[in-house]
Amino acid sequence: MFNEEQFFKDDKLVIGDREFTSRLIVGSGKYKDFEETAKATEASGAEMITVAVRRVNITDPSKPNLLDYIDTSKVMILPNTAGCYTAEEAVLTAKLAREALGHGFVKLEVIGDQKTLYPDMIETLKAAEILVKEGFTVLPYITDDPVMAKRFEEIGCAAVMPLAAPIGSGLGLQNPYNIIFIKEAVNVPVIVDAGIGTASDAAIVMELGVDGVLMNTAIAEAKDPIKMAIAMKYAVRAGRLAYLAGRIPKKMYASASSPMEGIIGR
Repeated sequence: MFNEEQFFKDDKLVIGDREFTSRLIVGSGKYKDFEETAKATEASGAEMITVAVRRVNITDPSKPNLLDYIDTSKVMILPNTAGCYTAEEAVLTAKLAREALGHGFVKLEVIGDQKTLYPDMIETLKAAEILVKEGFTVLPYITDDPVMAKRFEEIGCAAVMPLAAPIGSGLGLQNPYNIIFIKEAVNVPVIVDAGIGTASDAAIVMELGVDGVLMNTAIAEAKDPIKMAIAMKYAVRAGRLAYLAGRIPKKMYASASSPMEGIIGR
């Protein structure tokens, strides 16, 4: 008999030198307070929460601090460089986060356009090269470009994080073929990041065979963030299982579920 819980315990996501049983990564922005952030994170089953170092306090213990609400023995804080527009800013932010958290994992973001929040690939690549050389485990936020994804793998990034749609848009996956091409092009984990709007969006990207999904706005700005966090937990699991199970091929015409032989009157 298939043991669902045991399967998900064994089906680990490996990034760098760490293993995770959840393939859902959540964000920490846009919640009404740290308490709601913590409750939604727990409900999601996520084992990583990404934190914008420039926007959410994790470095100053004298001020309200997210670390007071998250059990870091169960959930890893993944600092990100959101709000950075140059490689130099991103590298400095990553170093501050490593000093505060004691580990070198970083979600690397270098934004190139304020309106769309699309990443600047030239500056992101420049920052990634520096951080990899300095021993960081780098997870870059990138456009859905398989050529660039391969380049990030070649310089030593531990994963790639292509967008599904613009950050916070809730549009869902806009270019499934490029995500498939990226998955075919690289051997490191592919984590789809940005643009997820609801649970079906998460299931769809997981059905493509990606290794995980990162989301923030879809949960934090839902009418009920806790319920949405739970929905996302199961959507990611469903998408993963559907991918591994193997979907039926699409056909132009109907195909009877029951055999035609032996029908009365035939």
